[in-house]
This record gives sequence, C-alpha cells and structure tokens, in this order.
Amino acid sequence: MAIAAAEVNVETASELFKNWQGHRRLTRRVIEAFPKDKLFQFSIGGMRPFAEMAWEFIRMAVPIVEGVSTGKWEEWNQSKGQKPTTKSELLRLWDEQTAELDAKFPEIPPHRFNEVDKAFGQWENKGIATIQYAIDNEIHHRGQGYVYLRALGIEPPPFWER
Repeated sequence: MAIAAAEVNVETASELFKNWQGHRRLTRRVIEAFPKDKLFQFSIGGMRPFAEMAWEFIRMAVPIVEGVSTGKWEEWNQSKGQKPTTKSELLRLWDEQTAELDAKFPEIPPHRFNEVDKAFGQWENKGIATIQYAIDNEIHHRGQGYVYLRALGIEPPPFWER
C-alpha cells in the first residue's frame, strides 16, 4: 500500500464523536424495533440476546471515555451496575448514558487520543483506537441484532440512517 507523501488528518475529535453518536442513535432504534418479549430472550446459534449486547455497550462507553480522558482505568466488571430487565429500563439507561457522553467526551484532552494505555487492564492501545474499538464492537453486535430482527420477520432500521 502506497502512503501519500503528505499525511492528512481525516477526522477531528468532534467528528469522531458525531460519528459515534450517530451509531448510538441507530443502535437505539434497533433496540426499539425489538418486541418486548424478544429483546431479552431471542437468540440464534448460541449468540446472546440483543439486550445483553446493548447492556455491554452501556457498560463500556462512559468508562472508555473516562479512561481515555484521565488515563485511569478501573478493571472492567462484566456485572457493573443494575442490569435492566425491561425494554423501557434499557432505553432509559441508554438515554442517560448518551447525555453523559455528550458532557464527558468534549473534556478529553487532545493529547490523550494519542497516548497509549492498557484499557481495563486488557487492551493496550492509543486512546483513539480504544474509542474506535467501542464503536466497532457496537457495529458488530448491532449486525447480530439485524439478523435477529430479520429472523423475527421485522425490517430493521436502514443502517445508513444514523
């Protein structure tokens, strides 16, 4: 692969965050598309129900932003917080976290995007790569949600409408 003589920045921190929040809006619509009785129980091929995947996103996003911002990483605890048991609780937590991300992401000092940390004692990378991991993880699992919705005979939201 040839590299251009002059490197260019292709995305600012605010553009990255806007992109992430676009993905989060789409994931919220996927959660909304699930029937209440299927969100927490339906699965295919041994995969987790979509509510479990959404709960994972909730438990990761703010701690990742806080860790990238400060360089202080608590061990990621799979069971941290009160796990929602209803669709309305899951959406309420999603919305609360969205507001928290809106407040915290802009506080990340610019230099922290390029500093290397070992996030949650597991993933060593630059801050920007750790944030991208959270986005990629959400996209990957949202794809599983699309498969579930189609298997249930439900048309998922258009993936390009973020």
